[in-house]
Amino acid sequence: MSVVPAGILPGGALAVEEDGRGAAELGPRARLWPALVAVYRAQLSRARVARIPLLFVATFQSIGIMILMRGVVDGGGEAESVVAGASVLVVAFVALNLLAQYFGQLRASGGLDHYATLPVPPASVVLGAAGAYASFTVPGTVVTAVFGCVLFGLPLAHLWVLVAVIPLAGAALAGLGAALGLLAPRPELATLLGQLGMSAALLLGVLPADRMPGVVRFARDLLPSTYGVEAFARTFGAHPDWAFVAGDLAVCAGVGVVSLAVATWAYRRAAVR
Repeated sequence: MSVVPAGILPGGALAVEEDGRGAAELGPRARLWPALVAVYRAQLSRARVARIPLLFVATFQSIGIMILMRGVVDGGGEAESVVAGASVLVVAFVALNLLAQYFGQLRASGGLDHYATLPVPPASVVLGAAGAYASFTVPGTVVTAVFGCVLFGLPLAHLWVLVAVIPLAGAALAGLGAALGLLAPRPELATLLGQLGMSAALLLGVLPADRMPGVVRFARDLLPSTYGVEAFARTFGAHPDWAFVAGDLAVCAGVGVVSLAVATWAYRRAAVR
């Protein structure tokens, strides 16, 4: 076997220090955006096997809730709240519930060690996984919204606002779900927290706010998905107030930034343990 001096290798495979000792030179860390795209594609490919059952459960759960509510809600503002809440519930089922379970299992099984060895920023791991899971909610959310509008006789003219509601509400809920999964000491607790979060999105998002007591309404205002529901519900009127819609979406975006930052911190904390 021939020996090639390190000095003639392209780029230098070894760095020789002044004191004569050799040290391995590590490659540069990947930038955020390329790393994010790579993680997103890997997670999307991994979760593709479970895509059809995922869409079936999330979509038909929301459609079933709207059918049940049809017996007690005739129309008007309450119908708008039900349709908007059921549509965003599809996002909550995946981005909050399933993502909390995924990161909880990943932490318990030692899967975080694999990501920790990769030269990628921690934010790309959290954002890539969150984006992949949230992507599966798009067809189910659209189908739920269309079905709800037909069921309650609501206009379909402004369904395009889902283009903003889905990613912004998804980011806020995905960050919360990832943080719950990474901070939970046991995967069973992560699953429980994810289920409780989805139940809160169901009860506080689908039920009309006017029928809730003041304390429950305050809790509803603390839930990130509430502002996505409000933004979508406002578009069903004959003359939507787009300033309020933009304000609700801005709150979703702000909560999404904060929740994803917390999830990134939780990932760093869990990866070094």
